[in-house]
Amino acid sequence: MRLIRADDALHPAFYRLVWQHHAREFTDLTPLQRSTCMDALALVEQGLRTHLTPDKINLASLGNVVPHLHWHVIARWGWDAHWPQPVWAAARRTPADERCAAVRARLPALDASLRAALHTRFGSRAQAA
Repeated sequence: MRLIRADDALHPAFYRLVWQHHAREFTDLTPLQRSTCMDALALVEQGLRTHLTPDKINLASLGNVVPHLHWHVIARWGWDAHWPQPVWAAARRTPADERCAAVRARLPALDASLRAALHTRFGSRAQAA
């Protein structure tokens, strides 16, 4: 699997956990692969919670446009532009630029921690970009 931080102006801690080999749906994976995927998802979620202390973590597996198994892992705060709606809804308020900047300043340390944790847990089966 690969972990990619999306470049989202309104949601700085927006990640995608992508299953490395092609699978359209979660049930296309074997039970062991599903367990591995959920372990990785929990590891990423816990990393965001530990490093950023958001109000909520959103997890989504949509893949309508790109029919390849991937999860969206998004740290959310009550001050974000879409709260409490999904990040794909219409913005409800002006973005909190200074708060987004403060989160962005913490992302390099979070990214390094996630890379190390994924490597420790999954070895060469995981990549973080």
